[in-house]
Amino acid sequence: MELVVFDLDGTLLNRDSVVSERTAETLRLLTARGIAYTVATGRMRQGSREVLAAHGFVLPQIFKNGVMTWCPRTGDYSHVSLLTPGEILHVMEAVDAQGITPFVFTLEPDGRQGLYHSGTRNAVEERLLGYFSGHAEVVVRPVRELPADAAITNISALGPAAQMAAIERRVESEPHLVAFAGTAMEGDHLVWIDIHHGEASKGAAVTRLREQLGATRVICFGDGDNDLSMFLIADECYAPDNAKPEIKAVATGVIGHHHEDGVSEFLRERFSL
Repeated sequence: MELVVFDLDGTLLNRDSVVSERTAETLRLLTARGIAYTVATGRMRQGSREVLAAHGFVLPQIFKNGVMTWCPRTGDYSHVSLLTPGEILHVMEAVDAQGITPFVFTLEPDGRQGLYHSGTRNAVEERLLGYFSGHAEVVVRPVRELPADAAITNISALGPAAQMAAIERRVESEPHLVAFAGTAMEGDHLVWIDIHHGEASKGAAVTRLREQLGATRVICFGDGDNDLSMFLIADECYAPDNAKPEIKAVATGVIGHHHEDGVSEFLRERFSL
């Protein structure tokens, strides 16, 4: 079997962060043909559920850049990579030194996602916290209530580019951590950064899923730095026209822009849909 793996933002989704009608139809055609597909995204599961709903994503799904894999059929996680206490302290110090609020994400005992914070420092952080607070499956609490044995999956932050770059430089000194950054949806002047354990990657998660499903061939689509690891293990990898130059450079091919259904049009031709 062939396994198709999609990144979401900047790849499968359009500029409105939704699956277009054209792409939705293509996914239905893939399902009808029995072609397996799933998602590997930097988003958390709760932030992806509405996007994926009704589009046939029934296979295990990879979230937070490979930190966790969710199985829709069983309703639980098959794999989770956690940060160690020492790594957590290093990251918290790096973020706090820039006057930025660290958002600490956990996997709660009841399976929900936890978000612990030290209090917002500006309107942007308040809006971000409000977004997460609106999810019924996300537990939002002050960091003073973070349990000593909490299962911490990742730490994220949002702020000006210069401050995010300073955080990333400090994190690079920790050999078992990896950080990904990108332009925030809250505005081009802002950058988000997501930090997790170095063993967690889209590539490692896709490799596990490939073995689990017995897939003979993997075809990946992505546009950013966090997609590079799965590009390196894929049999075929394609970057939309809007992808970063370094991603295009290692891709099997460059396809249409994500806002012009580039992935959808490629799949229709690739599989004669």
